[in-house]
Amino acid sequence: MHYKRIRDLRTDHDLRQIDVAEFLGCHEGVYRRYENGSREIPLWALMKLAERYDVSVDYILGITDNRRKYGE
Repeated sequence: MHYKRIRDLRTDHDLRQIDVAEFLGCHEGVYRRYENGSREIPLWALMKLAERYDVSVDYILGITDNRRKYGE
């Protein structure tokens, strides 16, 4: 499920895959595989994306549908 959420978050913010790949410091092909679910996203990248999109890691992972971070 997380691969769909990171794709949806990217498109909601009008970003291209190359934009997010550059933000993460990885190759566009690597990021593309995160989005299509063929490669597991590392924890550091997951945390960085959650911070970038201002959502909880639990939201990206599909554990909750609440986008808000804990304590907010």
